[in-house]
Amino acid sequence: MNSTERIPLYQKIQEYVRELIDSEGLKTGDRIPTEKELMDRFNVSKITVVNALSGLANEKIITRVPGRGSFVSELAEREGDSNAHQVTEPGAGSSSAASSVQTVDGMDKLKSGAVKSGIIGVVMPSIDDYFAIRLIKGIERAMDERGYRSMILLTRSQLEKEKEAIKTLKRLGVEGLLIFPVDEERYNEEILSMKLGGFPFVLIDRYLPGIETNYIASDGRLGTSLAVDLLWNYGHREIAICSDSPLQTVTVQERIEGYMNALKDKGELINPAHIINGFDLNENDNSDSHPLYRYIRNRMATAYIALNGRLGVYIYQMAERAGLRIPEDLSIITFDDPTSIVEEFSIFTHIKQYEQDMGYQAAMKLFGVIQGGEDGVAKFSKTLIQPVLVERKTTGPIIREQQS
Repeated sequence: MNSTERIPLYQKIQEYVRELIDSEGLKTGDRIPTEKELMDRFNVSKITVVNALSGLANEKIITRVPGRGSFVSELAEREGDSNAHQVTEPGAGSSSAASSVQTVDGMDKLKSGAVKSGIIGVVMPSIDDYFAIRLIKGIERAMDERGYRSMILLTRSQLEKEKEAIKTLKRLGVEGLLIFPVDEERYNEEILSMKLGGFPFVLIDRYLPGIETNYIASDGRLGTSLAVDLLWNYGHREIAICSDSPLQTVTVQERIEGYMNALKDKGELINPAHIINGFDLNENDNSDSHPLYRYIRNRMATAYIALNGRLGVYIYQMAERAGLRIPEDLSIITFDDPTSIVEEFSIFTHIKQYEQDMGYQAAMKLFGVIQGGEDGVAKFSKTLIQPVLVERKTTGPIIREQQS
């Protein structure tokens, strides 16, 4: 009998995997054949394959990830190819956490489920306002502290793009995801799949009703309550709340609830006409026939609460075009400061949501789940940051009523 025929089956499997790594030039994070494929190839039971892979894992030749498969370890790559390119170490050679993966070779090695990549995926609708910029700055600060880098994909608030972004980032081997989710009636199945599979993720700014997940947001109800209180104290009774969101998102709904509750607490009836939504705005829309412009020009309200900073700027511009003075004729409060990343130079009275702190806390929460400090499957936490009202130059008493 040939000596090789006396080699135990599990050792034959181990030798096959070692030779495969050498002959195919597999790199760190590359997937090796599945348990099922090895069972079929060697005509052995699952326990034999498991024993073989466990031995390779103990030798640091492969890394086994429950539910995902087995992958070539860094040690195996160094032993098999001394000239192999390696992914840049997290944080090395860059002061910015949002540096993503720095080489094409590194991107290749992250494919097929690489583990411990040192990279966090960030899924955002867009980065076209100061809210998003400040949020990312907070995430970057946490990344710098923990030696991680981020890879950011934008969804343009489209559910299909959000699904694809999540799948892409997972395929590239990120260790966890920070997601500013699209809010629609139909949930993203990729988020549900991550919840069921225990993949680390944290939602930012909004949650999915009825689905328990880790998320962090600002307290929208409190924010609109603070805005109503200030305007009420200045004598405003016709207070409108505006949203240009194409969807009635959870965030919008909560802020409107806070607005309505604040007015009810003051014994005021709710005027449905003062809840203004369901319209579109864009930079080229200067039409005097726009319903929001007509509402402002006709002085239907003396104060406006804009549910985002960009909309607050539009209201300001429309008021000026209608010949109204701010704040003598019209007061405006926005969520988030739309005019300056340096708060001291702002002109808008705004609800400060501490976006940098929100991003920082979200990243730190994700690190806790990834590193095993928290059970990301069985225990979920809801974190609400308390906003504050920052008064600047767009709010005041109604001078025109006092003069009439």
